Amino acid sequence: MRATILQTNTVWGKPSDNQQNAEVLLCQAPKSDIYILPEMWSTGFATSPEGIAEEEDFCSSNGSLAWMKSMARKHDAAICGSLSVKTDGGKFVNRSYFVYPDGRVEHYDKKHLFFAGGEHKSYTAGTRRVVAEYKGVRFLLLICYDLRFPVWSRNDLDYDAIICVANWPTPREEVWSTLLKARAIENQCFVLGANRVGTDDQCTYTGASAIVSPYGKVMAGGGAEEGWTNAELVIEKLDKFRKTFPVLDDKDEFCIIEKSL
Repeated sequence: MRATILQTNTVWGKPSDNQQNAEVLLCQAPKSDIYILPEMWSTGFATSPEGIAEEEDFCSSNGSLAWMKSMARKHDAAICGSLSVKTDGGKFVNRSYFVYPDGRVEHYDKKHLFFAGGEHKSYTAGTRRVVAEYKGVRFLLLICYDLRFPVWSRNDLDYDAIICVANWPTPREEVWSTLLKARAIENQCFVLGANRVGTDDQCTYTGASAIVSPYGKVMAGGGAEEGWTNAELVIEKLDKFRKTFPVLDDKDEFCIIEKSL
């Protein structure tokens, strides 16, 4: 499977501009089976979503989910990325959509809200872990801050790759790169980390998107500029690695830590 990360420079609060920009990058990139966009790629990381989040009912032809469906159909590929969404019930969620070429959609609402940025004040945390399967590859969906929590992403041999979409800032770039490798090694899986570039009122983002092998090696990296990066995910090699070195068979099912008084 050929996977491509679209490392975009997000224009704050301008979904139509960001759709156009992402489409240019998508058309420039090599033909792939899946294209991955960053966290809140259509608006920027909006911790105060009133007036900027998109409605859950994306009937509008210019809505970002509608755009994702259109691109998936046009390019006969899956499209993944998160949006700031106002649900029909009036709640706000940071929602990662996995869109199939036939128009079907899986979604995952971010479990770990970024308290340091105030995300938890306006958004409702998700409770459901989501694995989307496409062309024989099973993808666990994560969003940004989720990457720091290994228990949530622990592989129970129910997925082959992690997709983590992010708005990860420059000062913590080394943390981002380290955690992408750690999640790949401990879960014996591919990791696809899609980050943005550019600036907003709060942060500067230097990209460093990466596709990491189950051995923790960077197969492809996005650097610090807007653009795309891609790699081939060979599931047969992953299956062979898991059989010859079955680390996941020895994982801890439950652990009690006794604290000394």
